[in-house]
Amino acid sequence: METNNQQNNLIKTPEQILNIMKASAIGDMCFSHMLGYIKTGMTEMQVANEIERVLLSLGAEGLSFETICVSGDRTAFPHGEPSEKIIEEGDFITMDFGAIVNGYCGDMTRTVAMGKVTGEQRKVYNIVLAAQLAGIDSIKAGVSCFDVDKAARDIIAEAGYGEYFVHGTGHGVGTQVHEAPTLNSKSDEILEEHMPVTIEPGIYMPEKFGVRIEDLAIVTKFGIINTVNSSKDLIIL
Repeated sequence: METNNQQNNLIKTPEQILNIMKASAIGDMCFSHMLGYIKTGMTEMQVANEIERVLLSLGAEGLSFETICVSGDRTAFPHGEPSEKIIEEGDFITMDFGAIVNGYCGDMTRTVAMGKVTGEQRKVYNIVLAAQLAGIDSIKAGVSCFDVDKAARDIIAEAGYGEYFVHGTGHGVGTQVHEAPTLNSKSDEILEEHMPVTIEPGIYMPEKFGVRIEDLAIVTKFGIINTVNSSKDLIIL
């Protein structure tokens, strides 16, 4: 049974929300830098190291979690660790990272392409984006976490990729990058005003590729305030 105290910790104060927004702003600046940095021939590890260097150089006091950077068929691993794999033309690259500001975490994910994309890559990207936007549109205070997950999951399932969405749609964020509430198909939690939550559906096709798009948003009575401002259009570097 959750105590009122635990519940109150999930509802952030204006100062706590400001720290999360600052962490997200650092993430946006880092992502913008990475768009000009990533080149074919680099390794995933090189890209991950640069992400972490830039987050810290922009004022992060630490990292919300170990940076995820996967490319090519390794984007099918939702939580893949960066490797010495060389980034090649035609690869998707998924980057998931976050800065800590005054003890509060940021969290964002973007998937970009190198040089060119196939019709299938574009199709799957657009399905994930539609699912992510549907999840965002469903969020406001009083809505169940189950219903937010369903809004995103239904888009992916109706497109025929339901079996490839293998995690929940999102989670709370605070001093830990994974906090309650949990936005998934088993949750009975209700969203309340000033809860920060991620919206991060994905499609992961083994031995092919994966796509995830993640924002971190503040729940309000009227919808959300999205703390992540980076483009979600398919970016081809």
